[in-house]
Amino acid sequence: MNNRQNVLNALRRTSPASVPFEFTLCPSQIETFRQKTGHEDYMEYFNFPFRYIEPNKTNKNYNYKSFYTELPKDAKPLHWNPEWGIYGVDSGYAHFQDMLHPMKSFSSVEEFESYPFPDFEEEYRWKGLKERVEDLKSNDLISVAFMQMTIFEICWYLRGLDNFFIDMMTNEELSEYLLEKVTTIREVMAKEYAKSGADILMLGDDVASQRDMMMDPSMWREVLKPKLKRVVDAAKKENPKILVFYHSDGNLIKIIPDLIEVGIDILNPVQPECMDPVFLKKEFGNDLSFWGAVGTQTVLPFYTKEQVKETCKTLIEHVGKGGGLLLAPTHVIEPEVPFENIIAFLEAIDEYGTY
Repeated sequence: MNNRQNVLNALRRTSPASVPFEFTLCPSQIETFRQKTGHEDYMEYFNFPFRYIEPNKTNKNYNYKSFYTELPKDAKPLHWNPEWGIYGVDSGYAHFQDMLHPMKSFSSVEEFESYPFPDFEEEYRWKGLKERVEDLKSNDLISVAFMQMTIFEICWYLRGLDNFFIDMMTNEELSEYLLEKVTTIREVMAKEYAKSGADILMLGDDVASQRDMMMDPSMWREVLKPKLKRVVDAAKKENPKILVFYHSDGNLIKIIPDLIEVGIDILNPVQPECMDPVFLKKEFGNDLSFWGAVGTQTVLPFYTKEQVKETCKTLIEHVGKGGGLLLAPTHVIEPEVPFENIIAFLEAIDEYGTY
């Protein structure tokens, strides 16, 4: 069984040969990797089963700074999501930025209409993507289209979380304009990714804390669920075989049946600090696969190497049974994680990951 068949079998729950895996290193961990291995690309070095794809870079040069009433001199576009005009300032710790919100002071639909949203709907952004996907397939790799922070998160990044929640409760005209604008852009993107032949479409919005949902589930169902469904439908109408992944940190167990209903195939990150992966497998494993489950708050930074391996073994045995698991940390591997524990994670894949 080749790599592509194995990953797709795992995520479609049809008896893979082995458990696939992945992780994301923060900048300081990338530097540690380079020092220890002498290599630049950790995805290639560790033989990751997939690669990410994205649209071509924009040729627009919007003056987003003009939309801020006060912009610190050291503010820069968010390094992890630069295209929407959202700026941040150095937090003083590692790679983290404190976020600033260009729509914070908006009070009318006209102000929203004047904002230069990214031009993802333009044809030139997608030229050559299909060929890049075909190249990955010819090299036995899975193509993953990243489109997390899909709707809700982008809206509040632009507006500010408090402001956007107030809009949703008291000024539906403003919140609905922004939600609709972002959803329409995302529908186009989902369609284009699906047209390219991408294997996996990564969607997601953090809508839960580790205690519970960030909003009443009835509000999520009324406001956000139909828009998420439109994005999923746009992709699956174009390519019914595409697998749709949904990310939300926290305890979102109350809406998991809804995610299944709108067409989500893969749930991420499955934080063990607030949701039991083994329980989720038993409860929803016939309809969902799981991507993640190795805690980055607990297991990776604080467990011994032997405990990391034992945790991975348990997850492979109980959550990966019959397929349905891509084993991964639940978030970016941050600076406090010992590099030895990353190696322990990889050793567990080698030792216990074959079915």
